[in-house]
Amino acid sequence: MVTVVTKLVHCFHLSRRYGQYTMNQETTQTKEKPPFDRSNSQDSLDELSMEDYWNEIDNIKKSSENRQDQEVVVVKEPDEGELEEEWLKEAGLSNLFGESAGDPQESMVFLSTLTRTQAAAVQKRVETVSQTLRKKNKQYHIPDVRDIFAQQAESKEKAPDGTESQSARTNENKYQGKDDQASSLVVGEKKLMPLVPEEAPASETDINLEVSFAEQAVNQKESSKDRTQKSKCNDVSLLSFRLPKDKTGTTKIGDLAPQDMKKVCYLALIELTALYDVLGIELKQQKAVKIKTKDSGLFCVPLTVLLEQDQRKVPGTRIPLIFQKLISRIEEGGLETEGLLRIPGAAIRIKNLCQELEAKFYEGTFNWESVKQHDAASLLKLFIRELPQPLLSGEYLKAFQAVQNLPTKKQQLQALNLLVLLLPDVNRDTLKALLEFLQRVIDNKEENKMNVKNVAMVMAPNLFMCHALGLKSSEQQEFAMAAGTANTMHLMIKYQKLLWTIPKFLVNQVRKQNTENLKKDRKTMKKLLKKMAYDRDKYDKQDRSTNDADVPQGVIRVQAPHLSKVSMAIQLTEELKASDVLARFLSQESGIAQTLKKGEVFLYEVGGNIGERCLDDDTYMKDLYQLNPNAEWVIKSKPS
Repeated sequence: MVTVVTKLVHCFHLSRRYGQYTMNQETTQTKEKPPFDRSNSQDSLDELSMEDYWNEIDNIKKSSENRQDQEVVVVKEPDEGELEEEWLKEAGLSNLFGESAGDPQESMVFLSTLTRTQAAAVQKRVETVSQTLRKKNKQYHIPDVRDIFAQQAESKEKAPDGTESQSARTNENKYQGKDDQASSLVVGEKKLMPLVPEEAPASETDINLEVSFAEQAVNQKESSKDRTQKSKCNDVSLLSFRLPKDKTGTTKIGDLAPQDMKKVCYLALIELTALYDVLGIELKQQKAVKIKTKDSGLFCVPLTVLLEQDQRKVPGTRIPLIFQKLISRIEEGGLETEGLLRIPGAAIRIKNLCQELEAKFYEGTFNWESVKQHDAASLLKLFIRELPQPLLSGEYLKAFQAVQNLPTKKQQLQALNLLVLLLPDVNRDTLKALLEFLQRVIDNKEENKMNVKNVAMVMAPNLFMCHALGLKSSEQQEFAMAAGTANTMHLMIKYQKLLWTIPKFLVNQVRKQNTENLKKDRKTMKKLLKKMAYDRDKYDKQDRSTNDADVPQGVIRVQAPHLSKVSMAIQLTEELKASDVLARFLSQESGIAQTLKKGEVFLYEVGGNIGERCLDDDTYMKDLYQLNPNAEWVIKSKPS
């Protein structure tokens, strides 16, 4: 009896989805369609709970009936080689191929920091590009992958099941001495050792940021089948992932200098690709399209254009003003309103409000008092939906959608973390503002009846469906994707703090790059000093004596150029944190500086093996000093 009822409920929702509200012969035809594939990422969402999702789809269709489609011109779809060329460019490795190809030694420093799985991902793309260019008989330099990656003979030994043999792994350990998932990499004639920290034991709910996510996936795949199966079974019930404390401090997006953040983005793309490769998930760029967009206005305008408009009005703005105002208007009506975000405004009224906003918003004559709360919520969703390029970016939208296909929730979170790092700044900032707002809505779930699942299902269609990129899918495809994208949205809301964290293994790889570059720079400088007839030994001796006299052993000198107390020598202890250093400075300030509050100024790690890094309050200074002994320590405010 229960099975029959379940089937009837299933048919009812299918019939509603296709606009059929009676169980007639057409319903029978619907039942013949392939059944809904309930993958791992969908197990936590039952069919009855999907009603909010389908209602939102219906509301979107109604609101778009009178919408004038943007002009989309589909250009020639690039072949695989062209896609991989573009990938290598975005990964900062364009000098490995084509007209800009040069000596592979130029990429030596960057490649030396890659893990085994990251190196394999790069090697795979280089091979594809090489084959494509040879087929096209290009006259310019064609890379030979053997010139770039020369793998150890031992690493090629394979076990019968296709994995690397234990003897090969043992030989790798002999060279590495730490993480057994890292392999040595040979560029040209020089063997380079990737910097991969040893994996510390962690509970299933810990998100390990010290070891490459792709390497963790390899570890999991190589574990016993019973253990893997057990992990999959338990994965659905894991609801409280957490970040273990790191004594050297957690690094958030916005904490690094632009030059280091650029390196993080290169590495994040390679790491994401490696993770998808290991898990057998296809990661392809979106089909190339040309979209005719408006160069002014509010709706259907690219985020970058909006931001340029807004920054002329309010310098330093990072999130579109209309987006901020719509959120403010919703919150002014009270987040306790039942059905907030779920109940739509009237389609005709929304259309009229759009036209009025376009005409009056920047003039400051629009009457916000006339906008009802549910109308403001509908306008917010419309704004997101009508972006010429999706909020999750046209380039990576498919990768966001593919997250649902990853085997475990933890791997889904890891992929989302990397994808957020790859978003353009304005997309990332706007997404952050949206997720924080959605969390505030959920905080009032007792009154508004909108828990995280409800909100995720209402918002998923607005973020994951993009008419402008030719992603109009069939009804059956939408149904198959529904619970998966709702689950991805659920993870993004619930674990949003994790998404804005830069994994420590990526920061460590950047530190290694900077160290190697610094060594090269020092060699260059020494040659220059010789040519200029300086006594290098005398110079180095003077430099060392000056530094030794300035800062005694176990003491750091903290600079605060914008405060009245310009510098201070501070003794390092096991328990000294960044917050303690700030407190000592601020306690001695007078006048205007004395009014500075916590959160207005920060302690920065500058130079050494990092360009610049803002420290969180819980950073243990002695541990960080040991990681970067050549850094300077500066107190200042964050750039806007």
